[in-house]
Amino acid sequence: MAADSAASLTLDSTATAGASTGVTAKVVDAGGRELGVLTLADAGAAISVDGTLRGLPPGVHGMHIHAVGRCDAPDFASAGPHWSPTPKQHGSTNQAGPHHGDLMNLTVGADSSVVVKMSTPAGSLRGENPLLDADGAAIVIHATADDYKTDPSGNSGARIACGVASGS
Repeated sequence: MAADSAASLTLDSTATAGASTGVTAKVVDAGGRELGVLTLADAGAAISVDGTLRGLPPGVHGMHIHAVGRCDAPDFASAGPHWSPTPKQHGSTNQAGPHHGDLMNLTVGADSSVVVKMSTPAGSLRGENPLLDADGAAIVIHATADDYKTDPSGNSGARIACGVASGS
């Protein structure tokens, strides 16, 4: 499935006047099934990620912001590496980390849903070293838990869901 039809991003029309406009990323699985929408917004010196996802496998999953705004199924490798505009390694417990795109693990309930409310360790949508650069970005959910230390992706397994973000 092409990235354009697999996942998309729209401007968040609920942003207040004068505030940085947020963006939303429609998250899909490898079959193209929509799992929900996540909203990304500037939150001080970080980016908040909020929303609800349904249809993921129950259990703990790594989630990261990746450097390229492409979600080509089935493996989502087109999303590239984690977003890291500074020379850091992966993981909040890695002495050389973390990447700007490192996020906390998701714990998906038995009903296959999860409410997402977290933020990146650093970064901004459009400020210095912006997330929304010329090739955009993607949110990727992995098959297993992130160990928060192993570079480059925390041993979090295959990419099982993805949502595109771009700087429009």
